[in-house]
Amino acid sequence: METSCDYSHNVSFFYQLVGKKISQDWSTRDLLVMALGLTVCLIVVLANLMVMVAIFMNRRFHFPIYYLLGNMAAADMFAGMAYANLMLNTGPWTGMLTKKQWFIRGALIDISLTASVANLLAVAVERHQTIITMQLHSNMTKRRVVLLIVCIWAVSIAMGLVPSMFWNCECDLDDCSTIAPLYSRRFLIFWAVLNLLTFFIMVAMYARIFLYVRHQSQRTSQHTSDMQRSQTVVNLMKTISMVLGAFVICWTPGLMTLLLDGVLGEDSHAHAYEKFCLVIAECNSLVNPIIYSLRDEEMRRTFKWILCCLCRCSDQQRAPSPLQFDAPLPEGNLVCVQKSEDQAARLSLGTDDKEDSWTTPVPCDVLSFLVEQRDL
Repeated sequence: METSCDYSHNVSFFYQLVGKKISQDWSTRDLLVMALGLTVCLIVVLANLMVMVAIFMNRRFHFPIYYLLGNMAAADMFAGMAYANLMLNTGPWTGMLTKKQWFIRGALIDISLTASVANLLAVAVERHQTIITMQLHSNMTKRRVVLLIVCIWAVSIAMGLVPSMFWNCECDLDDCSTIAPLYSRRFLIFWAVLNLLTFFIMVAMYARIFLYVRHQSQRTSQHTSDMQRSQTVVNLMKTISMVLGAFVICWTPGLMTLLLDGVLGEDSHAHAYEKFCLVIAECNSLVNPIIYSLRDEEMRRTFKWILCCLCRCSDQQRAPSPLQFDAPLPEGNLVCVQKSEDQAARLSLGTDDKEDSWTTPVPCDVLSFLVEQRDL
């Protein structure tokens, strides 16, 4: 094998080098898989976009923990677009890619994974600092949250560019990966070990937080506000832990596959099941919005509000006459409701009464909602 740097080789050369076949024609199975994959990617993008809009529109989510969860939704949405780009540049189209295009395709996946891991780690640290004092939300300023989010994406982009900039196998053909033929096997080992180690650190941190919360809950007085605050903290912790658990379950098979490929090379036969690992990893980007919907009642109500407004705007656009905009809403029409200031204050303390929430009906109109948010 060549050991000198020869940058004249194309993508097909590296695939032939590691024995990875590039399809010459589209089969019916490939077309169905791509169509299904692109559909899932579209749902992923729209679902996570809804999470981001919900956090932006609902001022009761304007806390560091929800900003970080919103940034995680942005990473998942980015992952959906990265998967779509991968599917549009796979199969027979792979051989038509330049090395730059191939590295960009891989970098998008790397960036989305790194951003998700970094977000989960930031959430774990934020929860640790907050839960130790039994608070619902930390006192971190918005400026620090924005700086943290910027750092997360800066590190993610840097990690995504590492293989294309200098850590690849163009200068050491014996080090080429069978899953990603232009990637260095040593880089895959480093990347997989780093992510798996981060997983273990986060799991250990959440285990310590849960033990601490359980210990403190046993010592908490029977006062209603203390009990409700403790229960609110526990519910939020359960939601975040489910997000972390889903991420670990979905990504660990793929990372283990990369690790085996990096250590064993062709003997690992990793390319035989890499696509299954990729599908599982893609599903993770769709899991988080489902978890938010099932676990967070406030988030679920905000989702309904957004859908209500979209339906209302759609009905107005289809109206045959502009006079219908001035007509009063029928009594049976859908309305969106908003909590009072007293309830918002109780929610910030973790003592919100679920049965009395969202009692003030308001018209489901995007413009009026924006005006209300500005006044608040």
